[in-house]
Amino acid sequence: MRANEINPDKYGQLLEQKAEQVRDAFSQFTTPELEIFPSPAEHFRQRAEFRMWHDGDDLYHIMFDQHDKQQYRVDHYPIGSVLINDVMSALLTLLKPNDILRRKLFQIDYLSSLSQQIVVTLVYHKPLDEEWQAQLNIILQTLRQRFDIHLIGRSRKQKITLEQDFVTESLPIHGRTYQFKQIENSFTQPNAQVNCKMIEWAIDATRHCQGDLLELYCGLGNFTLPLAQNFQRVLATEISKPSVTAAQYNIEINNIDNVSILRMSSEEFTQAMNKERSFTRLKDIDLDDYQCNTIFVDPPRAGLDDETLTMVSQFENILYISCNPETLKDNLQTLSKTHDVQRFALFDQFPYTHHAECGVMLQKRS
Repeated sequence: MRANEINPDKYGQLLEQKAEQVRDAFSQFTTPELEIFPSPAEHFRQRAEFRMWHDGDDLYHIMFDQHDKQQYRVDHYPIGSVLINDVMSALLTLLKPNDILRRKLFQIDYLSSLSQQIVVTLVYHKPLDEEWQAQLNIILQTLRQRFDIHLIGRSRKQKITLEQDFVTESLPIHGRTYQFKQIENSFTQPNAQVNCKMIEWAIDATRHCQGDLLELYCGLGNFTLPLAQNFQRVLATEISKPSVTAAQYNIEINNIDNVSILRMSSEEFTQAMNKERSFTRLKDIDLDDYQCNTIFVDPPRAGLDDETLTMVSQFENILYISCNPETLKDNLQTLSKTHDVQRFALFDQFPYTHHAECGVMLQKRS
């Protein structure tokens, strides 16, 4: 369905169809009743990427139909946040008459937040020079009369940042507001309101767990920091250097003192856990000192690799968030041999699409 053809009146029906598909997909497993967490029907995406189309004096955003790959014009983006829609319109008004800024403009990316901050990245097929930067600064000052905004220019081997390349998101979680530095061009959860529901569900699912928590694929600490309240200590891994840097920053601004972040892949950490390799990054960490009875994984679409899956299956409690039901289903083929599913949830991060974000909480059979 094209972004311009979204019908909020049909959202409830579409969500129930998606829930039924999830139930059917996991029918071979013994699961409790599916918990369903809906999205707002409109203005739920905090991120958006558009190609730019030049048509004489006109300039506008375009997207491509997922089915026939045909381009279509986007003047209003109903699934995007209100802030993204407002900035899209205001920015184009300023870019259209500016030959320096619009020439060879290829793409515009938007990263907004519930805190009403936004970073906009303009991507070009040309070198960006001082004249370009001077013109962008003029536009930035105009936009700042209405918005809490930062602008970035990207071209081949170039990135020019006007002041900062991130937003500071504010997420209300069970009565407490957590602050998160979200960096342009790094992974963030696209649907902030559903993200809050996911985090609250994860907190509830682990509330009675004991000991320490091990988390793989922690990103910028989206789940890590709120989950820390349920555990003595949290040891989290992430491979992306910008995400690790953001996670460390987020630990400090949220005044959390029981979380340690390691820049390692899940495969490397599995090798360290199995004492197959030693890593200088672990010189200040004694893995044997941690009593991790619970592990949390939020892997990429490929799911858990075989070695990591074997390591994960050794934990008493497994909290698993998945963006791909097919790989979650494959992983559960192994995990269900030793663990029972205690909680099962659908988080509708991507309304009006077939994509389903799922959560399971598993407990090892005695």
